[in-house]
Amino acid sequence: MYVSILLSLKALGKRGVKQLSIFELVIIIGFGSAAGDPMFYKDVGILNAIVVFLVVIILYKATTFIVTKSETADKLIEGEPICLVENGVFSIANFDKEPLGYDEFFSEMRQQSISHLGQVQQAIIEVSGNISVYFFEDESVKYGLPILPQLYAKRGPHIQAEGIYSCSFCGFTEHLAVTDKHVCPTCGKDHWVLSLNNRRVN
Repeated sequence: MYVSILLSLKALGKRGVKQLSIFELVIIIGFGSAAGDPMFYKDVGILNAIVVFLVVIILYKATTFIVTKSETADKLIEGEPICLVENGVFSIANFDKEPLGYDEFFSEMRQQSISHLGQVQQAIIEVSGNISVYFFEDESVKYGLPILPQLYAKRGPHIQAEGIYSCSFCGFTEHLAVTDKHVCPTCGKDHWVLSLNNRRVN
């Protein structure tokens, strides 16, 4: 059960264990399960729960020891930081590694007063599930994909006016002329949003 819980939580990804480490969640779930049976079933003695508690603690200590001694085990169990945005554009290959939707990611960005990806030099999802953001200096901010709901909702395949547009899927940005359809050279998608280049306001 310990291994099953650990693997299940690992499969949920970093966002599934935000604020708590995998180990802490394993302990909480394991202890809760072990404590619940004696409370609900008369034929399950408290000694059984105590034995389970001891086993879980021993496994926890053993796993912690292995993780501290082995970098490979640490990466396998805890994972490693993953870059989601690089120079104002989505790292699509890395983004697909985490069960994180665009709406949730954009929400995290907006809470840090970000209005478009052109303000972001790097965005990294940490092993804890938190997202660290590094910004361009004001003078280096470039055109990027808007993440404000009312602007992102205007994405579509038709370019009705010449201007600078961003691919709504990967954030690739370029100057486009009026056209009924333009395929993104980076990801192959064809929906675009008018880009923004305003500076970030704290």
